Formats: sequence, C-alpha cells, structure tokens
Amino acid sequence: MILIIDDDSAVRSSLCFMLKRAGYDAEAVSNPREAIDVVRAEAPALILMDMNFTLSTSGEEGLTLLKQVKVFRPDVPVILMTAWGSIQLAVQGMKAGAFDFITKPWNNAALLQRIETALELTTSSEEEAEESGMELDRKHIIGKSKGLMEVLNTVARIARTNASVLITGESGTGKELIAEAIHINSQRVKQPFVKVNLGGISQSLFESEMFGHKKGAFTDATSDRLGRFEMANKGTIFLDEIGDLDLSCQVKLLRVLQDQTFEVLGDSRPRKTDVRVVSATNADLRKMVVEHTFREDLFYRINLITVKLPALRERREDIPLLARHFADHQSELNNLPRTEFSADALNFLSRLPYPGNIRELKNLVERTILVTGKQILDASDFDAQYLRPGDAARAGDVSSLSGMTLDEIERQTILQTIDRCKGNLSQVAVALGISRAALYRRLEKYDIGINDK
Repeated sequence: MILIIDDDSAVRSSLCFMLKRAGYDAEAVSNPREAIDVVRAEAPALILMDMNFTLSTSGEEGLTLLKQVKVFRPDVPVILMTAWGSIQLAVQGMKAGAFDFITKPWNNAALLQRIETALELTTSSEEEAEESGMELDRKHIIGKSKGLMEVLNTVARIARTNASVLITGESGTGKELIAEAIHINSQRVKQPFVKVNLGGISQSLFESEMFGHKKGAFTDATSDRLGRFEMANKGTIFLDEIGDLDLSCQVKLLRVLQDQTFEVLGDSRPRKTDVRVVSATNADLRKMVVEHTFREDLFYRINLITVKLPALRERREDIPLLARHFADHQSELNNLPRTEFSADALNFLSRLPYPGNIRELKNLVERTILVTGKQILDASDFDAQYLRPGDAARAGDVSSLSGMTLDEIERQTILQTIDRCKGNLSQVAVALGISRAALYRRLEKYDIGINDK
C-alpha cells in the first residue's frame, strides 16, 4: 500500500487515481495525526508526503511528521512533494531521511518512475545482489579484489532500477567504466548511452550543448543542433566531472533533472526527456556544498545512490591482472607477440604509488612495451620508463617513498613530468594518465604555476 499525506483534497484524489490506474493500492489522509495512526497500524510500502500543511507554511510540521514516520517505520521510503520555490525544504527532508523529492506540479511519468525505483531498491535483498553480481556484464572491468567486488555487487543491485547514481573516486579509477556497466546491465541497454564531460563545456555553451538550439537562435547558430538530453532520451546520460560545473549551469541542470523537461534555445516549446542520470566526480561535493560552490539541492538529486571507487593503491592485488590485460590489448592492437612479465616486474608494478591510478598503470605498461619491444619484461624495463616524483625513488627502490605523504608524491610527480614534457600540459596529462581538467585542478591544489606551451 502507498500512503498519500496531503491536506489538499484535489491532490489526494489525483494521486490516488494515478496510482490505482498504475496498479498500486493507495490510501490517502489529510493531516499528520491521521498519518501517524495509519503508519502505526499498517506498514505502507511507500509514503508520498506533502511538506507544506495549512497550519505551517514554513514546512516545520512536514519535517516533524517525517521524523516521526522514520521512528515508527525507518525502512519505509518517503518521497516528499513540495513547490519549486520551497525546494530547499525538500533538501532538509532528505537530510532527515527522505528517499527522494518531487516538485509540484509533478510529472506523472517521472513520479511513477521514482516510486518504482524506491520500491525496487528497498525490496532487493543482499542475497539477490550477490547472485546478480555473478551474472553482471563487466565488459572491460578487470579485477577480483574485495573493494572492486563490493562496487560490482552494488552495480548489480541498482542497475535495473532508474535510480540516479553518483560515482566518486580519484581520477583514473575507472568511473566511466562503472557508468557504462550500470547502463549495459539496465533495462535501457538497447537505448543510447551518452557521455558528457561537463568540465569541458563552457558556461556560454552549456545550454546549446545540453539542450540543443534552433537555427538562428544566436549569431553562430547556422543550423539546428540536437542537445545531449535529447540524444539520450530513453537511455542513460553520463555526466562526468560534474563537480566542475558552474553554479549558474547547475540550476539549469537541476530543473531538467527534476522535471524531465527542457527548452531548446530558440524554441520556447517545452520538450520531455526520459533519461537515467549517472554522474561522476573526483571532487568532494559535500565540501563544495559547505563552501557554496555546489548546489545542495542538485547534490541530493544526483546521488540517490553513491558508488565510491577504491584507488588503485587500495586494490593492489588487481594490479597484475590489469597489467596483463593492458599488455594483451596492446599486443592485439599493434599485432605484436604476447608480452609476458617476470615475477620481479609484477612485484615492481604492485608497489608503485599510482597517483594517476589505473590510467597511470595503463600508460606505463603500454609505453614500456612499445619502447623496449621485448616479449618478456622485467623490473628494470618498467623502472626505466617510470616517471618518478623527483629523486625520491632510485633504481626501483619504491620503499624510499614511505616517508612522503601521497600529496607530496603527487606534487613531485607532476613537477618532474612538467619538466620532462617541457611545460606542454597536454603531454603532461597524457604521461600522468589523467585528463587536462584533472591536471589543472592539481596545479591549483599544489600552487604550481606554469605557462602552457
């Protein structure tokens, strides 16, 4: 049974009709006292709750009711309903334990989708997650470490839902591969998977890139352009580097994620989109929310489920498997004989700090194969190609790094690479196995000044 709590009779009637038509059993009450009576007497599968009751336009009564509901039924998902102008109230509700929020007037299809997602996520068991994890299509995800398997079990549990997912982790940990795994194991697998690097889209081009434009909408609009949300319709949109998005663009993104409608530049007719949103960042969004550089309401909209990827140094048992995978791929790509690794080579690779994570390992393996041309690689081959943080490590003695912090290792690695690449930041990013956007953030973090050549 789905319980509706709203003091507006028209809202109650409309929601009951919609839910029963969709095959759900629904019950509606008009005030908090009645709601608590029903919650205590029965066990609703889900609760749809208005945040603004007549007696309290501040929403305080709604927040109090939510907290009471979570005391009696902590596992029941609650979806909050509020006006767009009161969206901050919904954010407070999310902090108090609500599952999701939706603004009035709502989109029936979007609301039903969120209800379905909430019910699917709360009814799936750990046994089902482990069983489905065995059947997960992993594509190019390599490894068997405990940390990675925990991630894959989460992916298996959530993939077939429509839940928004936020993938976090350091640069180079494989966030895009996890996003793709969510898509190919979902019910949207036959529909588009559209990747967007938000760090590479300027504020002035954001609306055109994401929502499209009509010919003549602005000076350089010489033809119609299809936006990313329209390209991704019925499929999945992957919003990479979401922490780099400008504040003014964040509110525009929030509106389309909330209402699943958007306007093409030069055309005022609203268009609908049905997309599953997967976002990724290596930034600390919670810290950015506190610093007011990332909208709190957008943060709660994109991270219904959070998947945190471990750094490569936290899954060292996967390094030999990854190295062999990259070597086989390189051999196949260049029609070369299969490359083998000595035990010392694998031991050397397994001990490096990898500030660039998997991308750095991939770059090191491929560069060593191409430069040496050998079929059997040993530690000295990788030692010669490894870009060290200054003079901290000598002749493969990685243990000498033990007195340095990870930040110190990373800063020295960047400085050494800049010197070797003669200041060309594009080459530096490639050598480190990270994106240019990630490199710029590190230059700022470590106060490294440079003129790009």
